[in-house]
Amino acid sequence: MTDLQNPAALTPIKVDVWSDIACPWCYIGKRKLEAGIEAFAATPGTPSVEIEYHSFELSPDTPVDFEGDEVEFLANHKGIPAEQARQMLTRVVGIAEDVGLHYDYDALQHANTVKAHELIHYAKAHGLQLEAKERLLKAYFEEGRNVGRIDDLADLAAEIGLDRDDVVRSLESSEYLAAVRADQRQAQEYGIQGVPFFVIDGKYGVSGAQDAATFSEVFGQVAGERTDAPAAR
Repeated sequence: MTDLQNPAALTPIKVDVWSDIACPWCYIGKRKLEAGIEAFAATPGTPSVEIEYHSFELSPDTPVDFEGDEVEFLANHKGIPAEQARQMLTRVVGIAEDVGLHYDYDALQHANTVKAHELIHYAKAHGLQLEAKERLLKAYFEEGRNVGRIDDLADLAAEIGLDRDDVVRSLESSEYLAAVRADQRQAQEYGIQGVPFFVIDGKYGVSGAQDAATFSEVFGQVAGERTDAPAAR
């Protein structure tokens, strides 16, 4: 039931998400978050949920163009035995399928993601952050597209309606690099060491690709606390 005497009850619930493009669990977590929002919204009178993505680099030392496949990357850069890496990838592909994602590690091009994060900030400034995040994740995990090179990123940006030439200008000048670094500093201040990491309503932290029900429950808790709070007079 809507609390008409307490406008705060219907203020959108903010979800701040720290994630990386080259993070398989971040894409899976995105789908689970979206499912949790959908389940929460099914209850009449609930507030809407707004999402904002923040930059996090899992492997900032990754070259723009890594020569080798994902197994080689995990073995050479993370020290994971090749057979164990293959088993890990098989498992994550199966979990991704469960949420409607079709990872293609044979086609995947491992790349440095800092420019992709800059593009997401550019898209945010132009009202298309959510579209950019989804496009980059799909390009990386399902389509084998390169998300480290400026020209490739500009092509992807144009697909969602951004001005390709201006995107090139922005990325070449590192216009939003400071914004990327600010996100990363905020993550350090929060003590975030792995992603995805979700901060809900500025006070509840959810770590990892949790089930949709977990997100829905937290949203319900936030909404309940607002309803129970005394209305401003």
